[in-house]
Amino acid sequence: MNLAATRSIDEAAAPMQPRSMAELGLPETLLFDLLLKHLLRAREASIAELAGRTALAGTILEPLLAGLREQHAVDVSGRGAVDAQMVFRLTEIGRQRAAEALAASHYCGPAPVTLGQYRRRIEHQSIERAIVGGVDLGRALSDMVVSERLLEDLGAALNSGRSIYLYGPSGSGKTSLAERMIAALPGSVRVPHALWAGDQLITVFDPAIHRALPQAGAAAPGLDRAARPDGRWVEVQRPVLVTGGELDLEALDLSFDAVTRIHGAPPQLKANSGLLIVDDLGRQRVSPRELINRWIVPLDRGLDFLTLANGVRIEVPFDVRVIFASNLAPAQLADPAFVRRIGYKVHIGAMPEAAYRALVHRACDRHGINIDDAMIDHLIRCLHLPAGQPLLPAIPFDLVDKLRDRASYLGLPVRVSPEQLDWAWGLYFGAGQDPAQPDGATGAELKS
Repeated sequence: MNLAATRSIDEAAAPMQPRSMAELGLPETLLFDLLLKHLLRAREASIAELAGRTALAGTILEPLLAGLREQHAVDVSGRGAVDAQMVFRLTEIGRQRAAEALAASHYCGPAPVTLGQYRRRIEHQSIERAIVGGVDLGRALSDMVVSERLLEDLGAALNSGRSIYLYGPSGSGKTSLAERMIAALPGSVRVPHALWAGDQLITVFDPAIHRALPQAGAAAPGLDRAARPDGRWVEVQRPVLVTGGELDLEALDLSFDAVTRIHGAPPQLKANSGLLIVDDLGRQRVSPRELINRWIVPLDRGLDFLTLANGVRIEVPFDVRVIFASNLAPAQLADPAFVRRIGYKVHIGAMPEAAYRALVHRACDRHGINIDDAMIDHLIRCLHLPAGQPLLPAIPFDLVDKLRDRASYLGLPVRVSPEQLDWAWGLYFGAGQDPAQPDGATGAELKS
């Protein structure tokens, strides 16, 4: 077993469910409100059902429900053969309190984890523990044509623990490379449904980003089970989050919904223990200098500062491998201090002709299209060279897509010819016939 596999086993160790209020570390009032909201939504629920909804142990729920009964907020609407089947419902007082709790925050999910618990978990599953080997990276990038030199550069960059700057022309495959690199990192990680920090709730788990792993042999919630995994955490693949031109400084802080009264985690918090890809650096709504200055402290110290709606500033872990992708060379960033902080600057450029030819075949094979060497010669000698267009990996796939689109419209199989390649090239690069030409092949007018 290699080092990466050994570490992945350690990282996958699940946090255990707290069995007491002291272990849980959350305020009783927060848990009362959470239970009232769940009962308002469900109308009535057993202790076992509430354990499933809140991810809390029965040993914690029992005294909480007893407290709500003493406050005349809930009563028992049914009893089962065991305590876990005891069914609770809201009283009139309970419905009023649940409405007030809902107005304060619409969150009605598993109980949150404390910021201290989150810090300890991130340290345990830190991406710094993820060591990448050549076999791992080669497998992750197996559907791309990548030189051995580039594999070595990327592997060293991943193992450095430093940020990575991928630069080169548009279409060179920077983003595709960055997105696939996560598959080389070993181990699953845990992401909390929500955080409790500064007396506020922050949602973290995002199914659009975090790919949850199936839970084998999960037991039904009950009152007296021995130690079991903490359901407030979701086991996921190491996350990879791509953000591009929409990124601004405001997006890097906590969001707050004034209606639901819930904070949302920014991208760097959602990407903890994984990769954060800042695509198209230089095309954001803020200048690269402003954006880069925002990253200096997190990249240096491994922590970030976020501001809650109540004005409280919290310190959170910044355990992210940041990959910047840009058309700009490092010198064009005009910020030498930041350039020094980037561990690796990796140029992603044009492909060698042999590799490009192999990629053209791969693009055609993907859709069952035959192409011979004469057509690839035409593509390189008659289209790329006269236009001064570098051999970039995005081009074959985009051209093949256009050939398929045309064949689909005509109801014909795809047949690659010089004329069709010229047609696809013209539409791809905007190099078609001038509409002013007299044959009218590219013009359109209303019928009289």
